[in-house]
Amino acid sequence: QVQLVESGGGLVQAGGSLKLSCSASGSAISTYGMGWFRQAPGKEREFVARISWRGGNTRYADSVKGRFTISRDNAKNTVYLQMNSLKPEDTAVYYCATPGSRYQVVGTTQDVSFWGQGTQVTVSS
Repeated sequence: QVQLVESGGGLVQAGGSLKLSCSASGSAISTYGMGWFRQAPGKEREFVARISWRGGNTRYADSVKGRFTISRDNAKNTVYLQMNSLKPEDTAVYYCATPGSRYQVVGTTQDVSFWGQGTQVTVSS
């Protein structure tokens, strides 16, 4: 079992930055692909970014490409999402996620077995 806890959300003005953290416990995540998703009010949960277990392979949603960066520190059992040039449309609850299977990457919500509780990001215009 993997427990994921997100932190770092908050209120920021458009153009600002936030860095989200996802701290894992219960199991080492060093061999797990990890990802971030988000869900805005009235919308479905959507993929934001993913990172391979070694960190050498990343992928982003087109809407955040060039503005967000996913990274990981396996020694700290933590995954990060650096968000720059934030826009009001980035407002959502952000979730950390993993399939919880060795070497499996995160693609869609169907791939996820473990979710964090989410952290709210609000971007004001």
